[in-house]
Amino acid sequence: MQRLEDTVLKAVLCAVAAHMGEYYVPVGISGRHIHVSEEALNQLFGHGYQLTPLKYLSQPGQYACKETISISGEKGLIENVRILGPLRGDTQIELSMTDCFKIGVSPIIRQSGDTGGSDGVELIGPNGSMIVDEGVIVAARHLHLSKVQADAYKLKDGDIVNLEKLGERPTYFGGFLVRVSDEFDLEAHLDSDEANAAAIKNGDLLRMSREYRQ
Repeated sequence: MQRLEDTVLKAVLCAVAAHMGEYYVPVGISGRHIHVSEEALNQLFGHGYQLTPLKYLSQPGQYACKETISISGEKGLIENVRILGPLRGDTQIELSMTDCFKIGVSPIIRQSGDTGGSDGVELIGPNGSMIVDEGVIVAARHLHLSKVQADAYKLKDGDIVNLEKLGERPTYFGGFLVRVSDEFDLEAHLDSDEANAAAIKNGDLLRMSREYRQ
């Protein structure tokens, strides 16, 4: 039922954007998580292990897994970090700024997949542990849209837009990278630190503009 409601809401938002020029997008809050490679999965859980989907996410084909691991840095440990599937070519650890400070890694804000020069950590699973030399990022703000949705919002891949939280604790967020693909669905992503600071909940609507503010 929730997935159907989300689909209807996004269709309505696209229709409003296309015909009335009022641009609102739902927000998804990204908590700490990890994307693992097949090599990392084998090392942490045992050779040939298969991820167990627990909950499908808003982006098509993406899901939270039953499996969790611990992440260890120079200053501390974070336990029960959820793995998101499916497997990726490279392991990527997405933390908040607060998480990075807690375990002693340098926070570096990047778009997903851009991990070059980032800090590494130790990953600890039920079957073993491993050191990853790089891969820890704080996810940069971004906005997912399908091609049809992007047309309705008059956006293209690579555009930069700004989003505003209205109501209680109003907050302006600049610099969302637009990412367009038929593998995506309409949703802006903020991390937990950003969302908590502005009292934003999953599914809240943010107003979009291209106008930049100091």
